[in-house]
Amino acid sequence: MSRRDGILRELGLAPIWRLRDRPAEVPVAPVTESIAQPVADDRAAAIAAMGWDELKAAVAGCRACGLCQARKQAVLGVGDVEADWLFVGEGPGAEEDERGEPFVGQAGKLLDAMLAAIDLKRGENVYIGNSVKCRPPKNRTPEPEETATCWPFLERQIELIKPKLIVALGRPAAQTLLQSEVKISASRGRLFDYRGIPVVVTYHPAYLLRNLPDKARAWEDLCFMRRTMQGFRGDQP
Repeated sequence: MSRRDGILRELGLAPIWRLRDRPAEVPVAPVTESIAQPVADDRAAAIAAMGWDELKAAVAGCRACGLCQARKQAVLGVGDVEADWLFVGEGPGAEEDERGEPFVGQAGKLLDAMLAAIDLKRGENVYIGNSVKCRPPKNRTPEPEETATCWPFLERQIELIKPKLIVALGRPAAQTLLQSEVKISASRGRLFDYRGIPVVVTYHPAYLLRNLPDKARAWEDLCFMRRTMQGFRGDQP
């Protein structure tokens, strides 16, 4: 059994799924509706001028919204700060709050397996972050005001990393990045745009742990991401 076959079996996708051919060019979907628009202010301007050390310190000491009250530590992100691939999730969970790193629980293990399935590895040309940097109580979905308050941090991360591709893991992350209402089922297999950077929308690993049949669709999304990146590089599939 090859390494990839083993990974796909771990993902619950064996035998290997073969995708139907898709058009070589996928139209970029326009974003029209805006939600939870961040307010430009002195705080956002200050964050926009920060380097990584300043940004890390600012996130660690942030008290700008109520999420800071119950956190153990804020979670900036982890990985290659010059990565081509940026994966953005929703927010830290209990284990992330304990360890200060995103995606370290069961969902993190699944994300690592998903990365391995397309020959990627955490920390190697990959950066992983979240829409909000503090754990929402009981792992609830962040409120629009909370994501808007935390948005300047993610915005600055994207500016510093300059990824070639952004992958939104789940609906909250997609809506934060695109500032629009998003339905995962209608957004899969399409390229969206964030300030000239293509954005791909797929399921959050935690959702896949609860909805195993959708792992097959997640594998399709992984293949779409890989084809998209290969197109940037001129690689052959």
